[in-house]
Amino acid sequence: MRTSDFDFDLPEACIALRPADPRDSARLLIVKGGELQDRIIRDLPDFLQPSDALVFNDTRVIPARLSGVRHRTGPEGELLSVAVEATLHHRDAPDVWSAFMKPGKRLKVGDRVRFGREEDNACLLGQVDAEITAKGEDGLVTLRFDLAGPALDDAIREVGVMPLPPYIAAKRAEDDQDLKDYQTVFAEHDGSVAAPTAGLHFTPALLDAIRARGVTTHAVTLHVGAGTFLPVKADDTADHKMHSEWGEVSAETAVALNAVRAAGGRIVCVGTT
Repeated sequence: MRTSDFDFDLPEACIALRPADPRDSARLLIVKGGELQDRIIRDLPDFLQPSDALVFNDTRVIPARLSGVRHRTGPEGELLSVAVEATLHHRDAPDVWSAFMKPGKRLKVGDRVRFGREEDNACLLGQVDAEITAKGEDGLVTLRFDLAGPALDDAIREVGVMPLPPYIAAKRAEDDQDLKDYQTVFAEHDGSVAAPTAGLHFTPALLDAIRARGVTTHAVTLHVGAGTFLPVKADDTADHKMHSEWGEVSAETAVALNAVRAAGGRIVCVGTT
């Protein structure tokens, strides 16, 4: 298929820079019998049956966009520095992340990068250092941090910001409200660098209403990677390279969903990407 087949006009006024408030007041389009209905997410239980199952992605978004400075020693022994930005993609080891970085052409293996505040070199609070250990042809850079495990997690939370989608980030800067807005109410496992956006519309009250209707709810974990932000540059979809993501379906969830399917129930996926 040609990627141009999917082009459409999206007026600027139709791009929401903030979520609906309350969350379940977001619009819901119902397609039934060839007819279209405009409803809101809060009405979803009206279209579910007691034999149905909803599957949610319980990943938690981490503040995966890091700003910093690349340091390199020049030919005369001078310190060469340039501002850089990294969007974490996948954790490869307790102290290693792969990331998309820019400006990529100004980076090479062996460079040191300090993420966080630079104004007070005597204090390491709000800073974390890493070394570039590899650069891939797919644009990914491998960062080996000076911290590992929970200590690195804490440092990333300290220096990072929520990686908003480009169509929002181009319109406004990140702020503290995004830490709440860009997270589902059922987020449990740290690891995503982008939200499973369909799940953002659900509230505790809506989940209670769904369960009260006899619908079962289940969780899988899929950590959304930074590849979701990359544009499709290929003219044909067959030539587009997808980046991998980490996911897990527990044996308990698999058994439950197989039972729903065997009983003729519907499985509705929410934000599983």
